[in-house]
Amino acid sequence: MNDEVEVVCPSCSPKIEVPHDVLKSGQNIIVQCQECGNVHPTTIERPKNADVKVIISRGEESFSCMHRMTSEDVIRVEDEIIIDDEENDEVYPIIVTAIDTDIKRVNAAIAPDINTIWGRAIDEVIVRISVHQGRKTQAIEKRVPGGYEFTIGTDDKADQTDFRITKIKKRDGAFLSSKGSTVEAKDIKRVFADEAKRQGWGEGRTAWSMRGRRRDW
Repeated sequence: MNDEVEVVCPSCSPKIEVPHDVLKSGQNIIVQCQECGNVHPTTIERPKNADVKVIISRGEESFSCMHRMTSEDVIRVEDEIIIDDEENDEVYPIIVTAIDTDIKRVNAAIAPDINTIWGRAIDEVIVRISVHQGRKTQAIEKRVPGGYEFTIGTDDKADQTDFRITKIKKRDGAFLSSKGSTVEAKDIKRVFADEAKRQGWGEGRTAWSMRGRRRDW
């Protein structure tokens, strides 16, 4: 029980809930109105639990589980939530992609009205990368945590291929091409890059790389 609750006051606010201090908790709750000081008994409705079906996609696979929520919980599309699958003792961070009720698909709903939550797992994601190699384009994939960052203008590596990121297409359809722009893997639809060729022996020499070599002059 909290030390402060919002309930109606029979003296000054019989229809609208106002802040009260809890004087006695338990079965017979006694509160004092912060507006007028009136002390009176009250009842506090506790949220009921609701088990909601969740279908989670991870890469090309999908699986379902049950997630316990309260009757007051509100879920919206694009929310990032933690699904606690108590039956299998697993936890999955997801982005909500769709919400189904018994009547139709909606953008937001309270738990008791939800039939199914659809989500995309973001604990680990597969990012698709198009690497330009001259006139050819190689399609590769990189499996990374959802929070892994891709930055335009920087080098990365996947499937033994070194590449430099040139553009990023986000899942919301936006294209980014400005150097230094950073996007987390969970928000990426596709990465576009140029092949970054490794320097051969003797290329890109520095004072450090030449240290200790015999001088010929």
